Amino acid sequence: MTRPTLADLTAFSTVATHRSFRRAADALGVSRSALSHAMLGLERDLGVRLLNRTTRSVAPTEAGEALLRRLAPVLRELDAALDTVAETRGHPTGTLRINANESSARLLLRTVVPRFLARYPGMALDLVAEGRLVDIVEQGFDAGVRLGEALPQDMVAVRIGGDLRFVAVAAPSYLAGHPAPLVPEDLAQHRCIRHRLPSGKLYRWEFARHGEEVVIDVPGVLTLDRNELMVDAAADGLGIAYVPEPTARAWLADGRLVTVLDDWCPFIAGLHLYYPGHRHVPAGLRAFIEVLKEVNEEAGGSSNENDESDASDPSDPSDPSDPSDASDPGAT
Repeated sequence: MTRPTLADLTAFSTVATHRSFRRAADALGVSRSALSHAMLGLERDLGVRLLNRTTRSVAPTEAGEALLRRLAPVLRELDAALDTVAETRGHPTGTLRINANESSARLLLRTVVPRFLARYPGMALDLVAEGRLVDIVEQGFDAGVRLGEALPQDMVAVRIGGDLRFVAVAAPSYLAGHPAPLVPEDLAQHRCIRHRLPSGKLYRWEFARHGEEVVIDVPGVLTLDRNELMVDAAADGLGIAYVPEPTARAWLADGRLVTVLDDWCPFIAGLHLYYPGHRHVPAGLRAFIEVLKEVNEEAGGSSNENDESDASDPSDPSDPSDPSDASDPGAT
């Protein structure tokens, strides 16, 4: 048996983790054909099939799963050792992979990313924006960014900015012909602009006041999958939308939209960067968190130890009524 190279083993681990040649090739920075050829060579050298391939997917065989279980912790330890060596030079190097929804990716690009890349020229950032909540460990990410209520269990979380409020908004022209709702139940008599989540489900609007919580499947003839489109539709008088306040802020400021049900629209835990607490934290991620905390402090956010917390008891991100993440109206 020919002894496989570290590069081939790393490539196999990446393919087996991502369950996709395309995603693995993107993560490794190689072509899919080169990666496929390397995997065929590895299987030939070991004399066993490691991957089952179809036209649409790839998955480890029983032998592949066994190899991955033994190989993954070894590769993590190797990465940790290389990080330690890099730290002796004073600056981290390598690629930091972060998964975020689109709105939080834009926020990072405006605030944290420019300073991070300028300060650490040896680092590269791979920032993937998508609405659905993914397993960042399984998908090969170093960290993720989501609303506080959607944080997966057993993660360490670092706050990005303050709490977030969702607001019910409508155009004055719409309210001129439809009396403003006074309680959430009044929405049954209105045209509501519904939100289809990345999971494919319709978002159930959540309200709270004085400890009373109300969750409503709102009626409506228009369903959209992006907050920005919902704001545009509401401004055009097509109904009432329920969106993150920052998304509607410009329209509210110029009077094209007004809020309704203000006393029923609560604040929720805002955006957090999160990462596995039981694994070695790469030097590049530690550096990113350092810059993130600087930006928070300069923006007036808290800089005490409560900024970084264990997210071991969040609300269930699989709950279709949860306003965060995979079922998150703030995800797009």
